[in-house]
Amino acid sequence: MNLVLIGMPGSGKSTVGKILSRMLCMPLADTDSMVEQAAGKTIPALFAQEGEAAFRDRETAAARQAAALDNTVIATGGGIVLRPENMEALAATGMIFFRDRDLEDILGEDHMGRPLVGKDPEKLRILYTQRIELYRKYAQYIISNTKTAEEAAARIAALYREACQP
Repeated sequence: MNLVLIGMPGSGKSTVGKILSRMLCMPLADTDSMVEQAAGKTIPALFAQEGEAAFRDRETAAARQAAALDNTVIATGGGIVLRPENMEALAATGMIFFRDRDLEDILGEDHMGRPLVGKDPEKLRILYTQRIELYRKYAQYIISNTKTAEEAAARIAALYREACQP
């Protein structure tokens, strides 16, 4: 059974994913890294050169590839929830954890490298409004990001272990 992390850009999915990978002795797959590797370019370059639709197509391929793995921590890109087929594939082989984080905390950080946000904090607010209900819809567990990444990882690991016990 995979452990899948979803949430807003900047919510700590990749950081918590790395900690969980170490804690649970499971490999880590990051769908954004998978997209970059397959495209041979960074996500900002992919957006600039090919557009969002091409990125989303590659993201869907990465979601399917990640879903085919077993006993893996999967950190997803923030927009993975935009296509139902992504979440159906990931939910078929994994437990979905929504890494919830207060929008104001996310806004207090640097997101200039994120193609859909850029330098405009209002864009992040719009993304939040568009996606929050999707995150809640697909999550089996909602983990508040008010704790440290280590505390959140420990909580997720405990829930995962409990659910995976025979």
